[in-house]
Amino acid sequence: MRLGRLGGLFHDTWVVALRNTRRMLRIPEIFMFGLLQPIMFVVLFTYVFGGSMKIGNTTDPNVYKNFLMAGIFAQTVTFATAGAGAGIAEDMHKGLVDRFRSLPMARGAVLTGRTVADLVQTALTLVVLAGVALIVGWRPGSMNPTDIGRILGGFGLLLLLGYAFTWIGALIGLSVRTPEAATSGGLIWLFPVTFISNAFVDSSQMTPWLRHIAEWNPFSATVQAARKLFGDPGLSQSHAWPMQHPVWASLIYSVLIIVVFRTFAVRKYRSAEG
Repeated sequence: MRLGRLGGLFHDTWVVALRNTRRMLRIPEIFMFGLLQPIMFVVLFTYVFGGSMKIGNTTDPNVYKNFLMAGIFAQTVTFATAGAGAGIAEDMHKGLVDRFRSLPMARGAVLTGRTVADLVQTALTLVVLAGVALIVGWRPGSMNPTDIGRILGGFGLLLLLGYAFTWIGALIGLSVRTPEAATSGGLIWLFPVTFISNAFVDSSQMTPWLRHIAEWNPFSATVQAARKLFGDPGLSQSHAWPMQHPVWASLIYSVLIIVVFRTFAVRKYRSAEG
């Protein structure tokens, strides 16, 4: 019995996601090396800059630890974009995507399955990174059982942003000729997005024109939302709408990015030459 169109999409997506997840398990170095960078950022920013960063009216390193972690988490999930783009570019280069295109399967399933598998890897990285953050002194909320839902909600928004950015990486991977170009192209735009934000410094300390960019940055909205849900007192006091309503802003930004870039990526996939 043939599955309906939507059922076929889910089935094909599951098959591709499972294939990529198994590949990740067979090559654990990918996960290990992807984990080392955010751990180094946690340690370096916490102990090198922790006593000199001004958050609000204080330079207390313990305040900065709680302020920093949401930014590190957000940077980690978005930097997975480069790996997603490189993986798709590698599949294109090896002709694997052409083989998928020759099969009677939903066109969007190949890319969706790949992005879902990358999301699983990102979630595992985030779990380990949260453990490291707790070791260095991060304390979300009051650590009461009643805060668990809010904390999980914060991680959910972070993963949604990471999934949204993965579609940008997918489009880049389909648009370049080599995995190396996809890695470079996937990283170069991420640095201004993540650093012109409230991830590592209080945006109120920035030059006014730069502060406005940071406050309306989708990345900043998710960082602000995560801090709010984690119970971090070091929230931006900006009057910009995304900073005043960060949870809604984060959801809207992420969904828009998914809709727009998934549409472009699937169209690019359909028109790509073998």
